[in-house]
Amino acid sequence: MVPPLVAISSVASQLIGLYAVRGAFAWRRAGPYLAGGIAGVPFGVLALSHVSPDLLRLTVGIFLAGYALFQLTGLARLSVRSWGGRAADAMIGTGGGVLGGLAGLSGVLPLVWLQLRGGDSGEQRAVYQPFNLIVLALAGIGMTISGQIDRHVMIVAGLCLPATLAGAWVGVKAYRRISETAFRRIVLVLLLASGTILIVQMAVV
Repeated sequence: MVPPLVAISSVASQLIGLYAVRGAFAWRRAGPYLAGGIAGVPFGVLALSHVSPDLLRLTVGIFLAGYALFQLTGLARLSVRSWGGRAADAMIGTGGGVLGGLAGLSGVLPLVWLQLRGGDSGEQRAVYQPFNLIVLALAGIGMTISGQIDRHVMIVAGLCLPATLAGAWVGVKAYRRISETAFRRIVLVLLLASGTILIVQMAVV
């Protein structure tokens, strides 16, 4: 039930997040990510009944925590700049699509990749927000068709949505008042927190 809930909640929060970058959508730059993501979603949904979501979340958690810790130490700053071009962007998008369809985690790879690409926060969000919204919406549709989203999931999602929307709105307001450096550090801290939560959840189960 977790992947469908993540997908529904994420779509709702992304709708709020789009408001912050509504005037700066970078559709041309987002194109390769979206093409790859749309292609990857069906494979993720199909794999949902064959792959352990728990193992996947643990793997993603370790990756997120490790990446965030490495970047936060300041000992070295990873950067790929324009390496791989649009083909690499499409591959990252495909990975995001598969993770979105499988576990509702479509934003992990594109978010990290956009950070490694560089650029200001507005440019990154202008790619990330529409990508995540469209891919997770498609993932939600795929999960519904495959029977993963039922009445019980919708009831639980309805209970979670008020807090999700409130948190997203607070994030939009805060985004307008922070510097580029602060934004980057906040994103890394949130990635670290997300990765840690995923790891702890698996350790407790």
